[in-house]
Amino acid sequence: MIVYQSTKKQFLEDSEKHAIEDVINRAFVEKTKRYATDAEYRAWQNSLMRMAEVLHDEELPDSMGVGIEFGIPQTAKRIDFILSGESDDREPRVVIVELKQWSSSRISDRDGLVFANRGGYAEKEGTHPCYQAWSYAALLEGFNEAVYERGIGLNPCAYLHNYQRDGIIDAPRYSAYLEKAPLFLRGHEEQRKLRDFIKRHVKHGDNGDLLFKIERGRIRPSKMLS
Repeated sequence: MIVYQSTKKQFLEDSEKHAIEDVINRAFVEKTKRYATDAEYRAWQNSLMRMAEVLHDEELPDSMGVGIEFGIPQTAKRIDFILSGESDDREPRVVIVELKQWSSSRISDRDGLVFANRGGYAEKEGTHPCYQAWSYAALLEGFNEAVYERGIGLNPCAYLHNYQRDGIIDAPRYSAYLEKAPLFLRGHEEQRKLRDFIKRHVKHGDNGDLLFKIERGRIRPSKMLS
């Protein structure tokens, strides 16, 4: 299930002419038959405008697919923001963006985990955003038949638009996951780097066709079980 699916052009129009969080909220109620939590609403309110700023670039195709709250089939996991299209050589490509509002964090002793305020009043231990984005790509690559059969290239990353680089969220112990899913932080230069990352993978639009196919892709047996 995808709560919101459109093109870059339509997403930017919805962001400029309407409150994008309200557009997503209405779609969320329609698709899930439940109301979003305050934390979910705030996340849309704060993060989606940052993504609109990233996508304001004429070199990014207007027909690039945009998906928000993309439910990975047969799981309870949702991808915050996903883009689809084709590479320069017309290969199918998808960019997965894990969005966080964090402004601070603490290193965990456990692999791939970090302490951060995750919407409550206290810090909680959980997956590092880059690990999270990479794990979503791994799930789709391992179990989604459409991704496997069409050879769709998945390119995960994390965008923490309120977070200043501090040597914690990007500490050496997380380097393996930052290599699998690049980390982009606060500031215009970081925004430019994220924009360039998207351009590197998606040169041509597909009107969201890949998102449609992945959403409806059958679950295939794990390679580990075959």
